[in-house]
Amino acid sequence: MADFDVDLFVIGGGSGGVRAARIAAGYGARVMLAEEYRMGGTCVIRGCVPKKLFVYASHVHEEIRDAAGFGWTIPSATFDWPTLVANKDKEIARLEGAYTSNAEKAGVTIVKARAVFEDAHTLRLSTGETVRAKTILIATGGAPNHGAAIPGIEHVISSNEVFHLPKFPKRIVIQGGGYIALEFACIFAGLGSDVTLVYRGDNVLRGFDEDVRTHVRREMEKSGITILTGCTVDKVEKHGESFTAHLSGGSSVAADQVMFAIGRHPNVKGLGLEKAGVALSPTNGGIAVDDFSQTSVPNIYAVGDVTHRINLTPVAIREGHAFADTVFGKRTVRVDHATIPTAVFSQPQVATVGLTEAEARAQFTHIDIYKADFRPLKATLSGSESRILMKLIVDGQSDRVLGCHIVGPEAAEIIQAVAIAVRMKATKADFDATMALHPTSAEELVTMRTPTERHVRQAAE
Repeated sequence: MADFDVDLFVIGGGSGGVRAARIAAGYGARVMLAEEYRMGGTCVIRGCVPKKLFVYASHVHEEIRDAAGFGWTIPSATFDWPTLVANKDKEIARLEGAYTSNAEKAGVTIVKARAVFEDAHTLRLSTGETVRAKTILIATGGAPNHGAAIPGIEHVISSNEVFHLPKFPKRIVIQGGGYIALEFACIFAGLGSDVTLVYRGDNVLRGFDEDVRTHVRREMEKSGITILTGCTVDKVEKHGESFTAHLSGGSSVAADQVMFAIGRHPNVKGLGLEKAGVALSPTNGGIAVDDFSQTSVPNIYAVGDVTHRINLTPVAIREGHAFADTVFGKRTVRVDHATIPTAVFSQPQVATVGLTEAEARAQFTHIDIYKADFRPLKATLSGSESRILMKLIVDGQSDRVLGCHIVGPEAAEIIQAVAIAVRMKATKADFDATMALHPTSAEELVTMRTPTERHVRQAAE
C-alpha cells in the first residue's frame, strides 16, 4: 500500500524479532527492523550464550579435581578472567554478525536506532526519521529488575554488567533464588570465588518441584556455596574496592562484588505505547496479547519476554515464527505454551518438563511418584560426593507420564529428548518397554519399576 513505507516494522533485534522478520520477508513482506543496541538480544549478547560459555569455564576445576582418581597427575592450574572475557566477547561478536547478515540476506532492512510510537502505524526513530508501517511487532525483551531502592543500590551489578567485570571477584554476594542467581553462584564458585547466595524465600528455585529444590540446594552447599534464605540485602556500603552487604537479619557479608538477580521486567518503558493505545497486562506488566500474539491494537503484535508470558528464548522464536506464518504466510499458527522443557545451568544442572509433584496432585486424583537418588558411576573413582536425582510423575489412572525432573550432569541434554515423549503423552509402560542404555545415568528413567510414593486424593463429600 502506498500509504505505508513497510509491511512490517519490528522493534527489537533479539531472537524473537529476528525470526519473525526473516520469516515475514520470506513470504514477500517489506520488512524493517530497528535495534538500538546490538543484534542478538538478551540471549546472544548478555544472556544464555555468554552465560553457558562461563558455565563451561567453571566446570574445568571439577574435571581437574576428578582426574586424580582416574590416574592423571595434573600440575597446579591457574585461571585468567580477562582471557575468558575476551574470548567470550569474540564469540558474541561473531554471533551478532551472523544475526545481522542472516536477516539482511532474507531481505530485512536493519536500522541501528531506537524506535518509539507516534501512533498505531507511525514510528519515530532516534535518527530523526519516521516510518509508517502496516503491521508492527514489538520484541524488545526484558531487563534486570533491582527491586525497591536500598541505600547503596548504585554499587550493585546485574546480569548485564557481570559479563564485563574488569577484575575477577574473589568474594561475591548474589541476591536471588531463581535460575540466573543460581547459575552465576555456581559459575563464580567454580572459577574460585567465595560465594554467598542470599534469598528472601525459604528455599531456592521457587516454582520448581520440591525434591528438586531440596536436592540442588544440598549439592550447592556441598560445593562450598553459602546459601542464606529468609533474608535480603538491605544496604550496600563501599570501602575502596570492596563492599559490605548488610542483611535484613542484622548480619553482614564482605564482598568484592554484589550482584542482584531478583527477576526481570518487560522492556516497555519509553516505547510510547500509550500513543498507540497498546494495553499492558494488569497481572504481569507485560504487553497484553491473545493466543496469536496480537495486542489490544489489531495491527500491533508482541512476542517474547516483553509479553512476560514464558521468558525463554525458544518460546520467543516460536512465537515470532508463528506470528509471521499467521499474518504474512496465510496459515494460522497458534503456539502451544504447555509442556515446555526448561533447564537451570547450575552445578549440578537442573532440567524439567511437565508438571511438578504439587501441580500433578492438585490436578489429578491418583499420582504415582518414581524417584532415584544415586551417586553416578564416575564418582566411584573420582571420589566426588555429588548425587543425581531423577523423578517421574505419573497419572496413576491413565499411566501417562506427566512430568520428569532431573538434577545432575547433562540434565538439560537428557530432558530435551524426554520432552518429546512427555509431549506425545507417553505412558510409564512406554518408558518401561524402552531398552536401557548401559552404563548411563539416564537409564534410570526406564528402569524405575516400583513407585516410591502413591497419592490418592479423596473426592469432597
